[in-house]
Amino acid sequence: MPPDTLKSALDRATQRLASSGCETPGLDARLLLQQASGLSREDLILEPERQLSPTTVDSFEAMVARRAAREPVSRILGEREFYGRRFTVTPDVLDPRADTETLIDAVLPLMPPRARILDLGTGSGAIAVTLLAERPDATAVAVDVSANALAVAEVNAVRLGVKKRLTLVEGSWFDNVTGRFDLIVSNPPYIPAGDVAALAPDVRDFDPHLALDGGNDGLWPYRAIAAGAAGHLAGDGAIAVEIGVGQEYDIIDIFSSCELVLAARAKDLGGHVRSLTFQPAENVAFTRLEKKTFGKLHPSG
Repeated sequence: MPPDTLKSALDRATQRLASSGCETPGLDARLLLQQASGLSREDLILEPERQLSPTTVDSFEAMVARRAAREPVSRILGEREFYGRRFTVTPDVLDPRADTETLIDAVLPLMPPRARILDLGTGSGAIAVTLLAERPDATAVAVDVSANALAVAEVNAVRLGVKKRLTLVEGSWFDNVTGRFDLIVSNPPYIPAGDVAALAPDVRDFDPHLALDGGNDGLWPYRAIAAGAAGHLAGDGAIAVEIGVGQEYDIIDIFSSCELVLAARAKDLGGHVRSLTFQPAENVAFTRLEKKTFGKLHPSG
């Protein structure tokens, strides 16, 4: 049997991943082959007939087998690109996804000079570390109930050169947090507990359930965040949260009951509202729609 070439190995892996139900089999196979071979995308394009060593083929096929079992590529590679930077990921943290970049885009314009940020449920640190990397004069406190997740966040903070401006705190939501912040951000668990089992295997079997399960209705983290925000938000500050599809108005109601009103909403690339930004009521200039939405709290608005 002739030695495998880049093209033959890639074609065979793409077919296997397509048969296993992977949504992007060609891309997945290419990324894994680059990792196994140490070659670049350009190498794969320009030298398709380059022969692979048996060791490289074995390594590649082992990775492909893991992906065929629906383990995400990022888990296999141990890293994920987020907002143009590469983040270490492990089984202890949620895999950062492009949806969360919507939250980053929404809050960057809101950050004042020398902004103080609080990231609740930081996981890999993707949100806090990205904001610090984008704003070199900002500082942040990142909170997570998982010590293992905080260790990953620290690795990413060091990796991206922001560790001196990041404080890591172990706790649930506002536990062990002191002071007030210009910006509070969070991508909390928001999947209803009964829906977790029906998630795609790439998510259900590999993301930590602690980062997915939002309680019976998927909303308990938002209740905890809204209830504690007043004691930690600066007077002219803002709080922004990622949300699940279809949760928008329930979450608006939760925050409005805590005197925090909608300042902005942002949609992801699929057109779904993915993040909501709130501010203390006195700081928001209402549109007509918002006046209607919050009429019960502000009857004279």
